[in-house]
Amino acid sequence: MNLIEKIDRYKNAIDELRPFEGHLLNEIKGYYRIGLTWSSNAIEGNTLTESETKVLLEDGLTIGGKPLRDTFEALGHAKAYDFMFTLLGSRQITEIDALTMHHMFYKDIDPIFAGQYRTKPVIITGSKYAVCKVDRIEAEMKKLFQWAASDRDKYHPVEFAAQLHKRFVFIHPFIDGNGRISRLLMNTALIQDGYILSIIPPVLRQEYINLLEHAHKDDRPFIDFIAERVLESEKEIMRLLHIPFPKLP
Repeated sequence: MNLIEKIDRYKNAIDELRPFEGHLLNEIKGYYRIGLTWSSNAIEGNTLTESETKVLLEDGLTIGGKPLRDTFEALGHAKAYDFMFTLLGSRQITEIDALTMHHMFYKDIDPIFAGQYRTKPVIITGSKYAVCKVDRIEAEMKKLFQWAASDRDKYHPVEFAAQLHKRFVFIHPFIDGNGRISRLLMNTALIQDGYILSIIPPVLRQEYINLLEHAHKDDRPFIDFIAERVLESEKEIMRLLHIPFPKLP
């Protein structure tokens, strides 16, 4: 049994408890709101701990001694996360959705660049590959979301989500926040198809970055990495909800 088949077996077991409704649905959304906000920000250097992120998002209490930007990143990411769930009713993800997510995430950090494509070239530290030229960003973004609309069903949902993440990051359309928006878009695709979110813990940051870099030549290891994170999220939610693990051959 390959990794994708294993993910689908676990998904089937989780689906027996669906639909998640009311208090349980809110509990699950709240759990991952903290987990994804903390992990996705921490990968990019945000210094808030998971417990500090929880206090900020749930109680509205800022953390003394921490940079104000770290607070804005957490609050902005949580708003973009909430927006992600408004897209749950369809299997469409659009360019406007990406711009909206970035605006929500970045507006308190720098309102001038929030929801706007960059107008300057950027270099990715540690990468030998160039990102999209400024004058090609709009065209490449339109091309990306045309691909997402037309080719989505050619991929397994987990593979599509990983592809969307990779292709978005390679364009790098914003001055900052590209990684976080790419992970939100990836998770939007996953939850639209009924899968649990893919959470990349900071401890796996270097492996994640290395696999993204390698994906310029061969993206299979990166796709498998994302799939492993989906499987781990499935196992986690099953433990939390006391769902028996499926018997695998």
